[in-house]
Amino acid sequence: MGISARTYQRWNRGEGLSEDLRLHNTAPVHNQLSEAIKQEIITVINKPEYSALTPHQIVPRLLDLGCYLASESTFYRVMKAHNQLKHRAKGAAGQHNKPQSLKATQANQIYSWDITYLLSPVKGQYFYLYMVMDIYSRKIVGWQVHDAESSAHAADLIEDIARRENIDKKQLVIHSDNGSPMKGATLRAKLVDLDIATSFSRPRVSNDNPYSESLFKTVKYHHTFPENPFKTLSEARNWVEAFVC
Repeated sequence: MGISARTYQRWNRGEGLSEDLRLHNTAPVHNQLSEAIKQEIITVINKPEYSALTPHQIVPRLLDLGCYLASESTFYRVMKAHNQLKHRAKGAAGQHNKPQSLKATQANQIYSWDITYLLSPVKGQYFYLYMVMDIYSRKIVGWQVHDAESSAHAADLIEDIARRENIDKKQLVIHSDNGSPMKGATLRAKLVDLDIATSFSRPRVSNDNPYSESLFKTVKYHHTFPENPFKTLSEARNWVEAFVC
């Protein structure tokens, strides 16, 4: 019936309940859209020039043409009522498929890396910990701490790891999320030069890079991790070095 047990009990006090006591407003809605306007909205959103756009884009474009049918929220309500809240263009809707499953059977086959913030003495400014992990051995194969996020810093770190670990061409896959340092031109060029393959998390899927996320939690929950911000970049580097060793 759409009412709670408490509502029924309140209605049924004293004499037996004989009618639905909910208030019903039967007054006509004077500003309700006519069926003709609703159909015009459906026709417009399915035109080729609008079929790939949202109401947030469609309404301003119609206004530029001197046409106002309804507000954005009304467009959405009409689209929902007519099952139009879906991809309307002819092409397939954009999909983010699960990344190809990779399995490491020995060390130096698949690395996972990410960047995390470390507090600095200046509010709103941070030190950035770059850390790369071998997912087979769980070894931290490389790390750096800088005062900025940079694709160049990441490229330098990967090159140093490849040299120290004697990584051959086509031997390694590096997995990361979709941050700008991970997809920067400098790092991409370095990976092509080293012939290292890449793997990326799906957009807005936080658990596609679990190894690095788990490692950073271990770092920040370690009993020696300072409660106060690092005073200097050198202090942050010294702490990470002690942690890794």
